Amino acid sequence: MKLSTVIEMKGISKSFPGIKANDNINLSVEKGEIHVLLGENGAGKSTLMNILYGLYQPDEGQIYVKEKAIRISNPNIAITLGIGMVHQHFMLVQPFTVAENIVLGSEPKKGTSLDLDKAVKDVEELSKKYELKVDPNSLISDISVGMQQRVEILKTLYRGADILILDEPTAVLTPQEIEELGIILKSLVNQGKTIILITHKLKEVMAMSDRVTIIRRGKVIDTLHTKDTNIDELAEKMVGRKVNLQVEKSDKQAASPVLEVKGLKALDTRGLEAVKGVDFEVRGGEILGIAGVDGNGQTQLLQALTGLQKPTAGEVLLNGKEITALPPRDVIESGVGHIPEDRHKRGLVLNFSLAENAILGSHRNKNFRGRFGMNYPKIREHARRLIHDFDVRTPNENVEARSLSGGNQQKMIIAREVDRDPGLCIAAQPTRGLDVGAIEFVHKRLVELRDSGKAVLLVSLELDEIMSLSDRIAVMYDGKIVAIVDAKDATEKKLGILMAGGSLQDEK
Repeated sequence: MKLSTVIEMKGISKSFPGIKANDNINLSVEKGEIHVLLGENGAGKSTLMNILYGLYQPDEGQIYVKEKAIRISNPNIAITLGIGMVHQHFMLVQPFTVAENIVLGSEPKKGTSLDLDKAVKDVEELSKKYELKVDPNSLISDISVGMQQRVEILKTLYRGADILILDEPTAVLTPQEIEELGIILKSLVNQGKTIILITHKLKEVMAMSDRVTIIRRGKVIDTLHTKDTNIDELAEKMVGRKVNLQVEKSDKQAASPVLEVKGLKALDTRGLEAVKGVDFEVRGGEILGIAGVDGNGQTQLLQALTGLQKPTAGEVLLNGKEITALPPRDVIESGVGHIPEDRHKRGLVLNFSLAENAILGSHRNKNFRGRFGMNYPKIREHARRLIHDFDVRTPNENVEARSLSGGNQQKMIIAREVDRDPGLCIAAQPTRGLDVGAIEFVHKRLVELRDSGKAVLLVSLELDEIMSLSDRIAVMYDGKIVAIVDAKDATEKKLGILMAGGSLQDEK
């Protein structure tokens, strides 16, 4: 079947105060393809798609939908044109059911009330048609992140979308859910849909896409057929230099334990035991990785270690001194750096400036205080140094943290925590939402901490990251550490079996 152009964006430019997000961009998307927009954090990918969806208006340029010049002044117009968008942060109402969320705004009615039976029936038919299995009666708050994403996709299909934009759809998914998403997207294309995928994950580009357009600092660098390129070429075009995709670290003899965890237990938000008597240690000069499928107690373990919740049993020792149940401020001042898994809830105050966020946890430091309050010239100078050293893409240090892309927000958190030179760095999902250039940078910084004799506790859902960075790997399943293996002896198969609740005997 001959492809035809369904979306064409010509000469699109868009500026915000202090930054040109899109600079004379041309983009052409063909019917029935998966077209990836690839670029660094803050490259302008999401801005371009927000223009296509009507959330922003371009300063210059023209959009053509199915060869007709169109002004998309708001998302309602985009929807009538058959364009749907699944945002990076889901737009779902947690107390509502799956069916209620999918029909919200376009509800079937019985008189003046919602016809819930018809809504459930419509959702069942839609999920069957597109092979997106969901339970219409489940509450959003009770289903997994991967299932919530299916609901978001079904929302766009319910409104008649033929062109689906997915913004960083794999940022919060497990490896298994990412694989399932790839199958779903190819199934949608086989049923006549067109997909535009925003990502910076090169493996997913190669596995899922037909063509890829690379954007760097607001400009289109190239558009390539995926079958004609490779990961190394994409990485170089994306960041403008050769990128080392392998973690380089020397063999190092670990020192005495910095962190000791003994018999630790902790509850989840429902009052159920989520951490069930965990024992491990992290030594100076090593990275201990914790691998596991999301939801096996990692979150509660980290909260108990960092003072965000009190454990119900056990003890935590830092350099031999007990810090069990200390409040977060005391944990930080004991020499613990914490890169939290949720940057919005735990890592930043979004309405504060970058300069203010750069000293969170250190704001009592005498260097940042004057005679009558905060020493803002010193604070701004400190922030400018971190922005420069960690390549945080921002107009200046005075902008609100919420104005940065997710990846640049993450880089600011990592800059703040690493700059403190902590004796123990707890890094939870440190590269979530980062592009390959930034991942390379973060990995290098964590290895530098390890090489300087510090202890690093790494918790990540990215198995590749765990295997390449760690010296030892602890596998967590159902609230317990089921095995600790030397990274040199670890394989994906071995770790996968342990993560699924099996034993090393099952590998044979």
